Amino acid sequence: MNAEFTKKALEKVGNPNVLVNLVSRRVRQLNSGSGAKNRPLLADVANYGPADIALLEIIEDKIGFEMPEMVQLSHPVKKRKRH
Repeated sequence: MNAEFTKKALEKVGNPNVLVNLVSRRVRQLNSGSGAKNRPLLADVANYGPADIALLEIIEDKIGFEMPEMVQLSHPVKKRKRH
């Protein structure tokens, strides 16, 4: 993977864990064979591997993601025993 592409894609995504998941999912799609979603979304990808293509697609906003809303969890309240 190209280090410069990785750095630029991380600036777009913000979270390295999310970036790894996006890239790995897209690489699996690109490697899986024929079909519309399995083709690169870029015009010129002649010398790039699947991971670099995925990073470039993120950099050029060809693919994206949505982060779920953070939900504040609360602890259950203990009930008092009756005597």
